[in-house]
Amino acid sequence: MQIVILKDSAEVAAYGADIFIKQLQKKANSVLGLATGSTPVSLYRGLIEACDAKLVSFRDVTSFNLDEYLGLEGTHPQSYRYFMNQQLFNHIDINKAQTHVPPGDADNPLEACVGYEEKIEAAGGIDIQLLGIGRNGHIGFNEPSSGLMSRTRVKTLTKATIEDNARFFRDDEYQPHLSMTMGIGTILDAKRVVLLATGENKADAILATVEGPLMAACPASALQLHTDAVLVIDEAAASKLSDRDFYIHIENENQKLMAKLP
Repeated sequence: MQIVILKDSAEVAAYGADIFIKQLQKKANSVLGLATGSTPVSLYRGLIEACDAKLVSFRDVTSFNLDEYLGLEGTHPQSYRYFMNQQLFNHIDINKAQTHVPPGDADNPLEACVGYEEKIEAAGGIDIQLLGIGRNGHIGFNEPSSGLMSRTRVKTLTKATIEDNARFFRDDEYQPHLSMTMGIGTILDAKRVVLLATGENKADAILATVEGPLMAACPASALQLHTDAVLVIDEAAASKLSDRDFYIHIENENQKLMAKLP
């Protein structure tokens, strides 16, 4: 894994946005894997600004989101489809028919999960997948104990994840306890993976992901198996890494090498 340690969340978002901008400049019809949550919002702002400045276009882009709450329609303010429309899709030149979010309101969610995998395959696979990470190491809604080669499926959310997400729901509002999520195997199939993490509350998860053993107890540790995974984290999220200075040294040397390449 490539470990990039930056000063704060603003630098993390800018670095992550630059990765996606370069991807789109290299391949205009890229297939993007996208994520929700608070961490990607600033990155999406960077993509909107790049689109407004004509640095990139999303006209030929296809996107697939990681997950969705089971039981929520796409028009529900707490659904991830609604989130993506508000935070990104409504502000760029993308064809919404080419944006895909797991259908949380599907009559048969099990069949819909199989269909989601088929759509990803038909699109040629995901070129670059954006991830956040939960305090318990979950990626997407792949909670601890998830199979490391799992595919898109229905998952029960842990109490910790439900508590973390409760701030987005009113006290009198229904909060789903089930979700539809890409599996860890689906995520690992992406040609490149970019994980963003900021804040001291993610430090334990980052430690387990980078320096811990490969284990289902920390789903993000599966990224150790990926040949092109980039972890972009701030100093607070990196605070518990034992080899922090070594990772910084490696990244500095990588940047020197890349600067010499044509």
